[in-house]
Amino acid sequence: MPVSVTMPRLGESVTEGTVTRWLKQEGERVEADEPLLEVSTDKVDTEIPSPAAGVLTRIVVGEDETAEVGSELAVIAGEGEDAGSAAPAPAQQAAAEPEPAAPVTPSTEKPVEAEAPAPQTAAPAGNAEGTEIKLPALGESVTEGTITRWLKQVGEEVEADEPLVEVSTDKVDTEIPSPVAGTLLEIRVGEDETANVGAVLAVIGAAGSAPAAAPAPEKPAPAPAPAQAPAPKVESAPAPKIESAPAPQVAPEPAKAPAPAAVESNGAGDAGYVTPLVRKLAAEKGVDLSTLTGTGVGGRIRKQDVIDAAEKATAAKAAPAPAAQAERAAAPVEKAAAKAEPSPLRGRTEKLTRIRATIARRMVESLQVSAQLTTVVEVDVTKIANLRNKAKADFQAKHGVKLTFLPFFALATVEALQQHPVVNSSIDVEAGTVTYHGSEHLGIAVDAPKGLVVPVIKDAGDLNLAGLSKRIADLADRTRNNKIGPDEIGGGTFTLTNTGSRGALFDTPIINQPQVGILGLGAVVKRPVIVNDPDLGEIIAPRSMVYLALSYDHRIVDGADAARFLGTLKERLEGGHFEADLGL
Repeated sequence: MPVSVTMPRLGESVTEGTVTRWLKQEGERVEADEPLLEVSTDKVDTEIPSPAAGVLTRIVVGEDETAEVGSELAVIAGEGEDAGSAAPAPAQQAAAEPEPAAPVTPSTEKPVEAEAPAPQTAAPAGNAEGTEIKLPALGESVTEGTITRWLKQVGEEVEADEPLVEVSTDKVDTEIPSPVAGTLLEIRVGEDETANVGAVLAVIGAAGSAPAAAPAPEKPAPAPAPAQAPAPKVESAPAPKIESAPAPQVAPEPAKAPAPAAVESNGAGDAGYVTPLVRKLAAEKGVDLSTLTGTGVGGRIRKQDVIDAAEKATAAKAAPAPAAQAERAAAPVEKAAAKAEPSPLRGRTEKLTRIRATIARRMVESLQVSAQLTTVVEVDVTKIANLRNKAKADFQAKHGVKLTFLPFFALATVEALQQHPVVNSSIDVEAGTVTYHGSEHLGIAVDAPKGLVVPVIKDAGDLNLAGLSKRIADLADRTRNNKIGPDEIGGGTFTLTNTGSRGALFDTPIINQPQVGILGLGAVVKRPVIVNDPDLGEIIAPRSMVYLALSYDHRIVDGADAARFLGTLKERLEGGHFEADLGL
């Protein structure tokens, strides 16, 4: 029976999605749970896996077209229809040939499938006594996950809390650490296979169990399954005879290049395990994936690797040749500046991405539905700068993240919101009500490759400085690498936007509806300021200064409310009493 591929619900408020790219074309074969297409929604870009194995016989919704949740995107032929559907012959020939052709494909595939599980279950049957590694719940609505890569193989030693396997779900890609130290005795769920939450993925035994796992590879050789294979396969044994003569010449080549072998095992060509989104980005930026060394776990190529490579390539083009360098060395200083390369976007017209169209629509709607006003204050954060310089090395060593200015602003903000709930509210004009939220769900604007995304730190008021630092770093990294879940983007009650990270002194940010306030953080800069010294009176001294710009909805927040909120924020930051949070 043909299987229909439908648009899934990718978030509570998501009603439709746009097909950005088909990873398979009509007539191509696709495996169950293999990425089939990429979809973009108002909240997130993601891949849709195939619900069944077979041949993609029909694409209903083309690229750049939008479909509602639950609507049909494509049709995949069942296993019995595989040969007929894949053949490009006319329909009449396809109808006549499936019966003789279909038995050939299953007959060659089923014995292979029978061989793989047989050694896995038989080999460790008497020896795999140890700790079972189960698939954990990786989200409230996540019921299963797909093994993307095993970081350890059977027989290898693994330490407690050492990354053991990479798992991909419909919301997030993550690593699962080993709960114990020992030897990996058995792998029960292979790469690209899907398992339900709670299913046993592997078994780890004591370090002394390592020899017990060694005989496992020997059993598949005399196993009956290969012996039952068709005669042509057995007769192909002369291949080793051919290899035995030139073996010294053939063997060294793969031995010298183990990396390509691992690449092929991952089914990703010359680029190793690479997600379709990374491939697409590489194609857009003209980056050859085979030349990259991934910084992800196990050498996986991440989106940031592609971006860095593209920037290096641009810088290399702008760099002068050796001859030009010699000329510049002897030339006047004014010739030393290299001419900036023009952007490749000049003169181009292209379709708006879905996320950019969504941002455009929401920004205009925000200005239309609320009366927005911005108030700016200047804050002296010299004490915080000194504390940060004193504690940042120990802080990173202890918590694993850099200590930036942003967590200080975030902590002071949630404290001020607790004292001034009118800025942490929402208004319903039709119902004639205002809701003062009981929690501070802090949105952090992130400059992602495809546009501005605002992930939310839920219950930020319950976190200390270290907790906020970790959550900010985690959300920003996963947002930029397209691993943020749709449920992590909505539900914010107030937003911070750090426009100062690019050197801006301040701006007038637009409110993220239905919130009533957004705080823009300017750049922290050192400049001379008049300060009152208890002994010398007014003096000019270098100070670390920053502008804070609060945009607020004047329908519910008055100018006095905004001033009181900013006054509380200013007092907390200039006081600089964060020693307890930093362990000083």
